[in-house]
Order: sequence, then C-alpha cells, then structure tokens
Amino acid sequence: MKKIFILTIFPEYFKAFQEVGIISKALSGERSLDFNINLEVINIRDFAKNNYKSVDDYPYGGGAGMVMKADVLADAINEGVLKNHSYKKEDLHIIYPGPRGKTFSNNKAKDIAKKISSEKTLVFICGRYEGIDERFLNRYVDEYISLGDFILTGGELATLSILDASLRFVDGLLGNRLSNLDESFQNDQIEYAQYTRPSLFEGIEVPSVLMNGNHKLIQEYKKESSLEITKKYRPDLL
Repeated sequence: MKKIFILTIFPEYFKAFQEVGIISKALSGERSLDFNINLEVINIRDFAKNNYKSVDDYPYGGGAGMVMKADVLADAINEGVLKNHSYKKEDLHIIYPGPRGKTFSNNKAKDIAKKISSEKTLVFICGRYEGIDERFLNRYVDEYISLGDFILTGGELATLSILDASLRFVDGLLGNRLSNLDESFQNDQIEYAQYTRPSLFEGIEVPSVLMNGNHKLIQEYKKESSLEITKKYRPDLL
C-alpha cells in the first residue's frame, strides 16, 4: 500500500476528503484494485515539547503573529513518518504549499500524480500562523507549490486542492480512463459545452448535432465549442 503523509494541526480538515466522493471510494479500494494509495494524516501537536501542545512561538526580531517551530516539525517527520513507518529521509519527497512556490496547474497535477506513482513517498506540510521556521524549510522541504497570489489561513485547503487535482491522474481513480482527456486545461483549452435531459429547457434546445448520432460531426462540434468557450472566457490560454 502506497502512503501519502499529511502533517497538520487540524486533522479534521481531511476527514470528509477520506469519507465522501470518488476519491474516498478510491482510497477505500471500492473503485479499482489498481488504486492502492492510503492517506496518513499526522497531528503535528502530538510532537509538541510541552504540556500545552505548543507548535508555534514568537518570532526572533519581532513582528506580528507566531511562527511554527522547527524542532516540533522535525520530530513529526523523524518520528511520525521515518521511525514509525521505517522510511529513510531520502525515500521522501516533502512538499510545502506556500507563496514562494510555482503556481499550481493541470500539468503540475500530472507531475504530482507521477510522483505519487513513483518510488518516493509524498509528505505534505500544512503551515499555519505567519509561517514556518526557515531552518526547517531549508533542511527538510523538497518542493514549494502555490495555488496563486492570495493568502489562505493555512495549508490544509491548498493540500486538499493539490491532492484532489492530482489523484485524478493516478490509474484506477476514474472509472473511465478517458474521462480526464477532454476536460478543461487539456490541450490548453476549456472543456466544450455539455447538455443533458430535458432536451428543451426554458425555450433553449440542445444543439441538434449532439443528438443525430454522427460521431464525426459530434467531435467537430466539441472542438469548435471548446475553442469558442476558451476565446470567450480564457483567451489567455490561447
């Protein structure tokens, strides 16, 4: 069983992710035997040094807010991941979602999926407060990923987004292996317009080409629709 580790002070963030929807079924083995991945959520507070379970402290040099402690995070890695699961440090690929990383994209999601399927074991560090002691980042983190030029209250939502987008590209998650080939951002375009029953909705009919059974014309329509929507809403992709 391949593991993905998540270090956080709020394990409850990942409860629904593991219990609801397609990914939860894949993680539980309901969808495919090919999908053999388990999420291991580790509470950073379990490695705190005092009775208050403190994982943060005041920053040297002053400033607003608190900073997550290097020693606590290091113990979460060394004891919670390496020692408890018999890994070596070189077996891990540690990711820290934060603003210094390159912006996450569909191609990056594919790259993460490849890493998930490789020999390396992924570890996500969910930061909080004003950030993490730079010494821990320099010594332990292998990669930074940013969702964009905005600030979240913590790394949990970023980690969930990265995993949700990336796991879809791992064999065995989607029932139809072709499901992600026609989606938005494939071929640098937005997905074509889609319709379902009823065929008439508030006076608007489904395009007749989609109901005539001519697969060649349908494929041409989808390409034209994708290009039209991309030009209208995301011309920057072209």
